[in-house]
Amino acid sequence: MANHGRPRRSPARLIAPVALVASLAAIAVVVSNSTSNDDNGGDGGSATRTAEPRQTQQERQQRRRPERTFYRVRLNDTLGLIAEQTGVPVEQLEALNPELDPQNLIVGQRIRLRE
Repeated sequence: MANHGRPRRSPARLIAPVALVASLAAIAVVVSNSTSNDDNGGDGGSATRTAEPRQTQQERQQRRRPERTFYRVRLNDTLGLIAEQTGVPVEQLEALNPELDPQNLIVGQRIRLRE
């Protein structure tokens, strides 16, 4: 009986810190790979990216615009910001929405974009 009143240590006491270190290392690898890919350096794949013309965010939005008839106001929206995001001029927004108060947009309010 060599125990002498000491409780037995669980193997989880050793495994838990090792698992924590391994998970932190995995997260660090994922983060470093994602930031190096965003910089267009590092992995040699940048030649493929530059060979194809990159589509800007504005071009992607222009393709989606014709299908939207209404816009739902979000927090901190202004008519200028809505016009920029939707591609509909402020004057057209005001003409389509005569009841609209540009100084008092309400979150959740629907704004007509097209007839």
